[in-house]
Amino acid sequence: MAVKIRMYRIGANKRPFFRVVATDERRKINGRFLEIVGWYDPKVEGKNFELKDDRIAYWLSKGAIASDSVRSLLRRGRQASAKAA
Repeated sequence: MAVKIRMYRIGANKRPFFRVVATDERRKINGRFLEIVGWYDPKVEGKNFELKDDRIAYWLSKGAIASDSVRSLLRRGRQASAKAA
């Protein structure tokens, strides 16, 4: 089973909200998923996402592949934690 970490869109029309999920890549984009590993709200200024770093690291160690959008969020999260340190 090939696992992907990708975004799952929820929310109303013109008010998007995304969950970051680990899912089998053969499933539909908004189909069943294995685990919720974070969220992203593009309409909010400032801190608009949160990721469970330990669970993402777990899935990546098992061979999961992050989508381009999730990879961007991971990069932003690392930069934010580097600035805080």
